Amino acid sequence: MSALPAGPERLRQPSAPRGLFRFTGPRPPREERCELCAVPLPDERHRHLVDVENRALACACGPCAQLLDRTGAPTGRFRTVPDRCLSDPEHRFDEQTWERLRIPVGVVFFFRNSALDRLVALYPSPAGATESELEPDSWQSVLDGSPLTGVLEPDVEALLLRRHQGQVECYLVPIDICYELVGRMRLTWQGFDGGAEARADLDAFFTRVRGRARAFGGDRS
Repeated sequence: MSALPAGPERLRQPSAPRGLFRFTGPRPPREERCELCAVPLPDERHRHLVDVENRALACACGPCAQLLDRTGAPTGRFRTVPDRCLSDPEHRFDEQTWERLRIPVGVVFFFRNSALDRLVALYPSPAGATESELEPDSWQSVLDGSPLTGVLEPDVEALLLRRHQGQVECYLVPIDICYELVGRMRLTWQGFDGGAEARADLDAFFTRVRGRARAFGGDRS
């Protein structure tokens, strides 16, 4: 970076906005910091924690996330979101199962809420993540639909289903990418069915998930 010129030329350099004028220009992006140690986070590809007390996601630096990983953190306020992504091509979710779920859109995710000690079903909508109240037999069809439901880590992983063109896809994913999808759908949703932009975003999202996921082999890793 070159130095500012000295003398009269320097006096003509634009000064910082003063008074109310400083609110008229674009604001600088808010600096994200680790929720545990407050260190600045350098980019968007940082780890996330689940704040189980407030039911919210929190940002974390690498060392803090690794510390929680090593300790296991089965209890406490924060739990590290893992990065594993699994697919189950042999799942038993079909059109009949989906109809019993009564989900009004083509995507739903389930996670085990440790505070409630049960699965919770959420789907993206123009209002954000919307909870679906399922009947007991519908819950059982979810539990029986894939062995992935038996290896979900509470609060931090989700069973993600998509119904598309007569087929249902089934994945175990980190919970943070589900909320990323919800946020993107909320921003791009138009009309009754979401619109072309939302559908394109959804296709791109699941293309990334397919590329990242490995087939579930019955282990817990």
